[in-house]
Amino acid sequence: MSLLPLAGTTLVQPVADGWQLILAALSAIAVIVALITLVKVHPFLALIAGAFTVGAVAGVNILADPDTGTGVLPSFAAGFGSTAAGVGILIVLGAMFAKLLADSGGADQIVDTIVGHASPRMLPWAMALVGAIIGLPMFFEIGLVLLMPVIYLVARRSQLSLITVGIPALAGLSAMHGLVPPHPGPLVAIGALGADLGTTLALGVLVAVPTVVVAGPLFGRLAGQWVDVPAPSTFDADVRDEAGAVRRPSFAVTLFTVLLPVALMMGKAVADIAVDDKTQPVRRVLDLLGEPIFALSIALVVAMFTLGKSSGMDRAALSKVTGASLGPIAGILLIVAAGGGFKQVLVDTGLGTLLAEWADDANISVLLLAWVLAVLIRLATGSATVATITASSLMVGLVDGLSTGETSLVVLAVGAGSVFFSHVNDAGFWLVKEYFGLSVGQTIKSWSIMETVLSVSGLVFVLLLNLVI
Repeated sequence: MSLLPLAGTTLVQPVADGWQLILAALSAIAVIVALITLVKVHPFLALIAGAFTVGAVAGVNILADPDTGTGVLPSFAAGFGSTAAGVGILIVLGAMFAKLLADSGGADQIVDTIVGHASPRMLPWAMALVGAIIGLPMFFEIGLVLLMPVIYLVARRSQLSLITVGIPALAGLSAMHGLVPPHPGPLVAIGALGADLGTTLALGVLVAVPTVVVAGPLFGRLAGQWVDVPAPSTFDADVRDEAGAVRRPSFAVTLFTVLLPVALMMGKAVADIAVDDKTQPVRRVLDLLGEPIFALSIALVVAMFTLGKSSGMDRAALSKVTGASLGPIAGILLIVAAGGGFKQVLVDTGLGTLLAEWADDANISVLLLAWVLAVLIRLATGSATVATITASSLMVGLVDGLSTGETSLVVLAVGAGSVFFSHVNDAGFWLVKEYFGLSVGQTIKSWSIMETVLSVSGLVFVLLLNLVI
């Protein structure tokens, strides 16, 4: 995923009165939930209906306004297209990679090693660690796609709930995404507030570790009792005949292949931090290799040899395996892209700006205000990145006179608020729902509440650090 969504931090001005925008957002969310849960409409269609509801209640034109060019359809199309172009391509590449991992026996090899060296009680902790390591250089969506086949098999082999195993991994991914640079959200906040990158990185890790523990293994145990679902068969290995591959790739080879895109993206992140000159040859090479789409493409090609060829697949088998990976993710692609379209419609009404201005007028501490701003914008727009950009922009005038450490804590407070309660206006909500095979209600009881626990825990640990900084 490129950094295009981060270009510019100009705030969208509200298109209607505050009460009207609040009513528009609440009405749209109610329509989406009712259509999916009561009428049993497909989420793709429900999200489109929600976007039209926002326009109707907020008084926004359906078609592009002749003067301003704004409208529900242009906003929805822009959000749909940008999400499909960024997340969609990554989902496709990740699905092909995951199918190769499953059919070659590589996923089984990882699972056998993990299960063989960890008791069922320790598996959620191991998954949280894996999620955090994978999530350090990766966007949430990429890490989720790469981890899903492992999450499925660990849950199935260990006889634990898919939620008990999956929530810790999701917590690790999400915490890194919101709290730790070089993810774009924290980087934008660091740049806007003039925080020190090294200090923020160190404090971010200090906050992220206990936050992942609380929101991951501890909450996952509880969520697994609330929501008990079997692992879907999305990435199950196909039945192989005797002429097919019978050799598993080794654990070392499999781990190398899985971590290759992580290493490539980490190299880009380190280069971006260590080398200021964007035209420097080494940085340009690392920037290319570490671009997520390029990194996953390289990893997919490598996997065809290290996982496919080494396990006995010929060219016909490789083509069949990669092609078979696309069918199960078609619905996921459409729903996630539609979620991006709905989010963009909300963003373009200026609701996030309105809520930010309301919170800015409140007389509360700087850290709590930063968190509240990000929470309100996150709830309104569904985007952690938009919440971070907007909240940090509004906090610029409030960090003057703060120490280096205190400014970094403001960045982390914004990051913690930006992941609060993911719901139907967040493309990530639909990604988790479809990958885990959950209903809307089950997704809220597991994923949404986990994000809330993560956000609140992050704030608590930021406030505790503030006592000694």
